[in-house]
Amino acid sequence: MRFELDRDHRDFATSLDALLSAADTPAAARAWAGGDHAPGLELWGKLVDQGVTSLADNDLGADPVFLMVAFERLGYHAVPGPWVESVAYLARTGGIATVALPPVVPYALDADIADEVYVGDTLVADRGALHNSVDGTRRLFEVPGSAEIDRVAFDRAVCAVSAQLVGLGERILDDSVSYVKQRRQFGREIGSYQVIKHKLADVRIALDFARPLVFGAALGAISPSAAKVACGDAAYLAARTGLQVHGAIGYTQEFDLSIWITKVRALVTAWGTPAYHRARVLEGLVG
Repeated sequence: MRFELDRDHRDFATSLDALLSAADTPAAARAWAGGDHAPGLELWGKLVDQGVTSLADNDLGADPVFLMVAFERLGYHAVPGPWVESVAYLARTGGIATVALPPVVPYALDADIADEVYVGDTLVADRGALHNSVDGTRRLFEVPGSAEIDRVAFDRAVCAVSAQLVGLGERILDDSVSYVKQRRQFGREIGSYQVIKHKLADVRIALDFARPLVFGAALGAISPSAAKVACGDAAYLAARTGLQVHGAIGYTQEFDLSIWITKVRALVTAWGTPAYHRARVLEGLVG
């Protein structure tokens, strides 16, 4: 099977890019991390109008590839909010919801702004202690109770996180390529050095191999856990390489690159750690 986008998928991605590029998502992410949710919620409303929140609704004849396209663009633009929880797992078309699935998903993301908070399929009213993430936009809340995991919804959410990771990696790669064409050292652009070219080429290859796994997993042909592992590895390679080619500036919070790098670090272990997903892949192979 060939997992490639058709014209409708590409046009949808282009429309989302146009909307998100005009929205100053880095400013929205910084505001969200600082407790000001207004810009992020305004952006949520615009994406609702674009139909993003209806993409997992099977009653509407949902195409899972469109959902993956949307989440890749959400990752590329570092859009804050409980998108995976509300749209991919809970399939909410209206309002904002979030969910915890202990122990795999131990905390409810952004429970302070969600209209509904679930532990599994149980609606809860109590929000416990707040836990900070390496990604400042991810506000994690303790919630009481235990959960029965809906495996179909869980796999859809894992695919969505995987798509986000690909988008994050793509943005870091794009920004890194632009930077090495501008940064000069010893009288020439650093992008002209073979070692830099090879590092960026390795990222390009890793992302190109990871993306088809997302579409294959969304269509039920590949293990979602295999996609999560591959996408996490590719995005993490992009983050490490982005830091290396940017040098000291890449470590600063004031530089936008930090938004994408910290989000990669958080999502690599979100919705199941690499060890958890590798174990699922092994279980699928040996029964």
